[in-house]
Amino acid sequence: MQVPFDEYAQAAGVATELVNTAPRVWNGTDKLSDVVALETFVTTHVPAAWAPGLERTVATEDDLSATHGLRDVLRELIDSGDTRQIVHRATVLTRSVGALTLAVEDDRTRWQAATVPEAPLADQLGLLTGVGVLGVTHALGVERFRPCASPDCAGVFIDTSRNGARRYCMPGLCGNRVNVANHRARQRAQ
Repeated sequence: MQVPFDEYAQAAGVATELVNTAPRVWNGTDKLSDVVALETFVTTHVPAAWAPGLERTVATEDDLSATHGLRDVLRELIDSGDTRQIVHRATVLTRSVGALTLAVEDDRTRWQAATVPEAPLADQLGLLTGVGVLGVTHALGVERFRPCASPDCAGVFIDTSRNGARRYCMPGLCGNRVNVANHRARQRAQ
């Protein structure tokens, strides 16, 4: 896997998506409950350009267990709010870096980190999400690590929006629920 540093916002989005597969977000239902769900997550959320051939990876139970551990670490990072802890723990996530390179694409240069050959799936995801967390911490600040504003959601997210005004971990789900509840409350009041 090769993760471009300037794509930290997209990498942070993968971290958010991974954290929000946890049972505590879905009232006890684990959205990453088996290796098929893990493979689907990877093919859905990891850009193919960053990991050519990763979509053909066959996940194992060890990969699933390690990815659950990664998910827990990311949740702790997002919840902590402590810059030093976030930087330290996210740096540990990037332990599978095999090389830092300067790539040239379309006459443009960009730094990227690549995993060591044959790195386990969870380590590859760790590098990807670690780059996202570190990038947001550096460019936008830890105040962009937030809990969902929906009163009945336990999700968290990393806000990479331009103006930093995102409020919900899953705007299409949590935001819509809040808007519908507010609309119904107004209707009852009338």
